[in-house]
Amino acid sequence: MDGSVHLEMRYGATNYAPLPVTIVRGQGVYLWDDRGRPYVDMMGAYSAASFGHSHPRLVRALTDQARQLDTVSRAYFNDRLGAFLARACALTGMDLALPMNSGAEAVETALKAARKWAYKVKGVPDGRAEIIVCDGNFHGRTIAIVGFSSVAQYRDGFGPFPPGFRSVPFGDAAALRAAITPNTAAFLVEPIQGEGGIIVPPQGYLAEVARVCREHDVLLICDEIQSGLGRTGKLLACQHDGVTPDAVTLGKALGGGLLPVSLFLARREVMQVFSPGDHGSTFGGNPIAAAVGLAALDMLIEEGLVERSARLGAHLLARLRAIENPVIREVRGRGLFAGVELDRDSASAATVATKLLQAGVLTKDTHRNTIRFAPPLIIEEAQIDWVTDRVAEVLDELARADAHP
Repeated sequence: MDGSVHLEMRYGATNYAPLPVTIVRGQGVYLWDDRGRPYVDMMGAYSAASFGHSHPRLVRALTDQARQLDTVSRAYFNDRLGAFLARACALTGMDLALPMNSGAEAVETALKAARKWAYKVKGVPDGRAEIIVCDGNFHGRTIAIVGFSSVAQYRDGFGPFPPGFRSVPFGDAAALRAAITPNTAAFLVEPIQGEGGIIVPPQGYLAEVARVCREHDVLLICDEIQSGLGRTGKLLACQHDGVTPDAVTLGKALGGGLLPVSLFLARREVMQVFSPGDHGSTFGGNPIAAAVGLAALDMLIEEGLVERSARLGAHLLARLRAIENPVIREVRGRGLFAGVELDRDSASAATVATKLLQAGVLTKDTHRNTIRFAPPLIIEEAQIDWVTDRVAEVLDELARADAHP
């Protein structure tokens, strides 16, 4: 055990269980460990590293801004935030944006906005607003958010939880319609459930959800923190169904893999419920975050990364689906956001992730015994081919072991 790992294990809280590798350097789609061994990063830091590691353009944006001006209070204007917010609104079709840091903070902002909109605009009686979410959701780890999670571990030991949330099955628009009451403020949904196991809803689901929400004067809020910014082959995953929601949360890739940057974006009617002092963040919208966020958005469009994700994502899914192995139950995904669900009786996704690590591929298991693949959008076709060859080899090894215990 090297010194850094020993110190982390000695002084760090045990809220993570890292795989047995110590990463010391990153460039593009590759990461290197402390022994100099390279790995292809198919994890992408849960979509935070969508532009690859240490991208020169993003590093330059960060360092140039840090030399000029770092953090100042939002009690003053700064010369970087406006352009960032304008670009984000123009790309997403939203009217206004509120900057935060982490994805969970963006979701918390969305929850506050939805409730206040319900009281001030829709006319829901004070303290009665409800927000509908989906079974299998993952929107962060704050008390309010884990309170409406359907994963027992995320809730265990953290109650009591704030009331006002109802959960319906993901992918079932009829269930949403049945759950709506006059007090329903919003429906919060991931267009694709990432942590839930890369679950893609039926085609047309979000379009029908949008119709239901409009009929009942309910806000549609799409959590695009993992699925947005080109990850699925569209700028936003909700665009696969031609949907423009009432509000969107963005994060992860927005910080270019360099620092936490998030946004809550919404229609003017929704965002105008906030008055000075209602909500804020010390670091949200700081000049460095704004400079990096603007550079990330510009890169996404100027370098054609959305279209690249669509093209290479189709190749990744085709290669994964071409693996003939009884260990595989299903391959799911869209764009460069894919999951391989494994037969629990034949293979553990955690074991496969460890074996892929040994083969030079960094990924991670998630719910439903699924291996997640979300590489940087700059990945090349040849790198995808190399990775999927390693996946096939690892699964073949497991299948042979299962056949001859």
